[in-house]
Amino acid sequence: MKEVLENVVAVGRLEARADLSRSTLLFFGVGPSDASPDEGVVEDLPLIDEKAVEQLTEGLISHYLPDLQRSKSALQELTQNQVVLLETLEQEISKFKECNSILDINALFSEAKHYHNKLVNIRNEMMMLHEKTSKLKKRALKLQQKRQKEELEREQQREKELEREKQLTAKPARRM
Repeated sequence: MKEVLENVVAVGRLEARADLSRSTLLFFGVGPSDASPDEGVVEDLPLIDEKAVEQLTEGLISHYLPDLQRSKSALQELTQNQVVLLETLEQEISKFKECNSILDINALFSEAKHYHNKLVNIRNEMMMLHEKTSKLKKRALKLQQKRQKEELEREQQREKELEREKQLTAKPARRM
């Protein structure tokens, strides 16, 4: 960037000298008036003192050069400030990207917490269902044992009734 600015200033100096030389010649009444653009070029004018043209050119350059140099330094400072600003912007952009990634991580953590809560609820429900099924199995076993006991008692009661009926039924007497 610095080289480009130096080249621009150098080209500007050459153009300023050429324009100054033409302006100086026109100021003194020497140069093209209504003639063609090729007429009145500096090489065609032998009457002009080269030393005077050089002095006038140097005077004009010395008049404008400090302003140009101040402009150059101001442009350099502006360029440096822009570089600093760009670096600062890049840092801020990276901070925002980090912030977005942190938000993504926070979203993942909240989602993980949500699913963890779901898993805890499912585990609690499974434990509750396991307890209920265990209680139901115990109850079913007790009921089965009670039915078996009742059936056994009924069977014993039937056998007793059958035995009693046999005893109550009349027996033919024995003849002696």
